[in-house]
Amino acid sequence: MMAITTNRIDHAALPDPLNLKSPDAAARMIEAALRDEGIKAEASDVISHITIELPTTQLAAASTILASLQLI
Repeated sequence: MMAITTNRIDHAALPDPLNLKSPDAAARMIEAALRDEGIKAEASDVISHITIELPTTQLAAASTILASLQLI
């Protein structure tokens, strides 16, 4: 069984240009950025925030990418 880490990002915390898009589009852009770097992530819009799920073994690499996107 693989351990999964879930990150939640409030819509209000999204930086430009992600906060200018619809939340669903922002989630797709975040997921694409992570997948482009080889991280098997799933991002989705959930009413008040974006949820990002990824294997815990890839958390350090994902953190670097999320930081470069100014999400953490």
